[in-house]
Amino acid sequence: MKMPSVLKNKAGFTLVQAIFILVVLALLGSVMMRLSGVQSSTSLFAIQGARAYQAARSGLEWGAARAGSGACGNNTMTIENFSVTVNCSSTGFVEGPGPSYSIYQISSVASYGNYGSPDYVQRRVEAKVKLP
Repeated sequence: MKMPSVLKNKAGFTLVQAIFILVVLALLGSVMMRLSGVQSSTSLFAIQGARAYQAARSGLEWGAARAGSGACGNNTMTIENFSVTVNCSSTGFVEGPGPSYSIYQISSVASYGNYGSPDYVQRRVEAKVKLP
């Protein structure tokens, strides 16, 4: 039995469609894998940012305690692999009819990794403390 001439001309067209569909599915799978990786790294960066913030808050509280004992100054420490720099300075002394008090400016910077590296994170917090 002879094939009609119309069917002879379209014999390879199904192969082209199959290859096109395979390429599109492979690209779609690649994009989905990349999005999954980005999503997991985004949540990792959010956790590291929260840890850096808490380390900076710890440095701030440490600086406030040191200011209360009169040992205010610049200090660097390590908290859970975060480098924390605490700067404390007296900004004034207030005397008046009520009790007198000192005012301290405290800043704390917590950082992890090296600047420019993909895992670098830094958080800075500041506070003013009024102490008798």
